[in-house]
This record gives sequence, structure tokens and C-alpha cells, in this order.
Amino acid sequence: MLPAERGWPVRPTVSGMAPVVSQLTIDSRDPRALAAWWAKVLDWRYVWEPAPDDDEIEISPPSGDATNWLFIRVQDAKSTKNRVHPDLRPPEGSDQATELARLLALGATRVDIGQGEVPWVVLADPEGNEFCLLRGTPSQAAAALAAELEDNAES
Repeated sequence: MLPAERGWPVRPTVSGMAPVVSQLTIDSRDPRALAAWWAKVLDWRYVWEPAPDDDEIEISPPSGDATNWLFIRVQDAKSTKNRVHPDLRPPEGSDQATELARLLALGATRVDIGQGEVPWVVLADPEGNEFCLLRGTPSQAAAALAAELEDNAES
């Protein structure tokens, strides 16, 4: 369903008037190691080559089609469940089980945040930041959404 069909407010926008997200910033005890881990997971690159003493390290997708992630050094360790987390989909040509095995081999861990029986897998990165691995690939998700929109249009 579209936002208006769900009863969500739809606000008109003027092109160029809304802010642009520059980065998603992630606190880290070791930004160099965590940025390297996520760059490997996402097959992203460094925005600049990090120096050994950098307190901020930024990664981005090679295509530039997503918001960059900026890892910044903080002294305190993560202590509670994330209020924001990334949801990842298996890449085209893969599936959830294959991608889960790859993520676990890279050092992700399964976590239980009380999610119960769900079709996604909740994982944590090496510093304990939760993220989810969804079931379908991007094209599978798009097809499911298109089918739902078609069913709603016919009703």
C-alpha cells in the first residue's frame, strides 16, 4: 500500500527544499577495524585511504547509489540495543542462507533481541551493532511489492 492508503500523512515537498543525508554515522571503539569489516561485508570502498591514527573513516558504495557510512572513534563501548540498524538483502543471484554463511564467516554473530520466529536473521557486527539479513533479494522484494500494489489496486 502507498503511504496515503495506509493512513500515513503525505506532505508535499518542494524539490530541493528537503535536507540531504550526508552520512550515516556509527560510533566505534575501533573505527579502522569496523569500517574495514563493513567495507568487506558491503563490498564498499574507503572515501579516502585511512591513516593509522584516523578517528573518522568513511566508506561508500562504488556506484554512489547509497548514503555513505562514517565510523567515528568513541571511548565508550556499546551498551544497549541499537535504535537504528541496517537491513541487508542477499545480492541478486544469492539467497539468505548463502549470505548468512558468508557473514558468519566474516565474523558476524547471531543475536536474540526478542525477535521470535521471523523470516529475517538478526546479527551483530564485531562491535555488537545489530543488523538484519532479510530473506529476499532486491528483485524478489520489488516483485512482492508490485504484486501487493496490484492486489490493492484491484480491490
